[in-house]
Parts: sequence; C-alpha cells; structure tokens
Amino acid sequence: MTYNEFKNKAQQWPLIFSRDITRHEPDKQAIRNQLKRWREKNLLIKLKRGVFLLNANDRKFTPSREYIANQLYSPSYVSLEYALNRYGLIPERVSDVTSITNKKTKYFRNEIGNFTYQHIKAKAFNGFKSLKDETGFVFFIAEPEKAVVDFCYLNLANFQGNYKMIFEDSYRLQNIDILNVKKIMNFAKFFNNIKLISVSRSLCELIKKEKKRK
Repeated sequence: MTYNEFKNKAQQWPLIFSRDITRHEPDKQAIRNQLKRWREKNLLIKLKRGVFLLNANDRKFTPSREYIANQLYSPSYVSLEYALNRYGLIPERVSDVTSITNKKTKYFRNEIGNFTYQHIKAKAFNGFKSLKDETGFVFFIAEPEKAVVDFCYLNLANFQGNYKMIFEDSYRLQNIDILNVKKIMNFAKFFNNIKLISVSRSLCELIKKEKKRK
C-alpha cells in the first residue's frame, strides 16, 4: 500500500489504530513497519503505541483533545482540573487534559498535548455525560458536580483544618452557584469515604451561601 492510498482511507477516520489496519492482513508486521517508516518521515503523528494521527497537512479534520483523551485510554472521561476550567469553576488555564479511569493511573505525552488519567474505584465511575466536539465526534466528560467531587477525592490529603477556607483561598473556586448541592452529595457517597463526605458538605454550605448572596 502506498502512502497516498493509505492517506485517502485514513482521512475519513478521526484516529488511526494499527490493530484495525492489521486485523485482516496476513503479514501484520510488514504493515507495522510501514507505519513506523511513515512516522519517521513525519507523515504520521504517534499519540501512543498503536495509535496515530495524520500529519496536519494531510488530515481533513482534527478531533478535539477531549475526544483523543477518551480514545487513548478507555474507559475514561474528562474530569478534574480540565473539566473545572471548562465549566468556569477555576480561574487557572489548564493545558493538560485530565481524566478519570477505573483502570490504573496513566500518563501520555505527544504532539497534541499531555493526557493524565487518575484512578478511582469502579463504584464511583459515574456522573459523566456525552458531548460532541467541533468535528462532531462524541466524548465523555464529568458533570460539573462530579468534576468537583473527583477533584476533592483525589486531593483529600490537602484538606486539613478549615475546609471552607481551603476552597476559597487555595483552590479559588468561582461560579459555584451553578452547582447542585444534592448532586454533589450523591456523587460523594459513591466513594464511601467519610472525609470526602465532610469536605463535600462544607462545599455545599459555601454554595448555598453564594446562592443566597445572588
């Protein structure tokens, strides 16, 4: 197969998975070697082992980093700092795409960006929804309340003393009036963690206070 033949097919795909290309090929290693040569010529961008993207000049569209994050490590959904920033809940700009998985913690770095995956127990792997990116591809992202709870759970060691002060001063949460306190407490219960319940209650008190003020 020539590169042009391959390109014409690959332009219809959001990402290129070597397992799909080699599935019906008798000489799978020959195809893998070809992919490697095209990558060395910068015709393909390697996102991780076995997953590629056409170079910027040859691809017809570029899927979002959120979609790529879901595909690089599955099952997963975008959450934590990246989701908090997307929802306007923290002021800091977040460059790494942060995700939650029920598999082991993982990290990928490639030309598209940095992708971090944090593990939580399977029982708490919920509270996410599907959205479409600008190219029409579906990705999974935490609901605002679940992104907050995920963040609190993975940062419980930092919550010492006055929880409300930590939320206001250390994490500088903003626009918290958009959050639903009932959802926060329901999501927190899935973790079966007493401290997380206490931290979540303190956050809910702040949310109620903010809503009254507005």
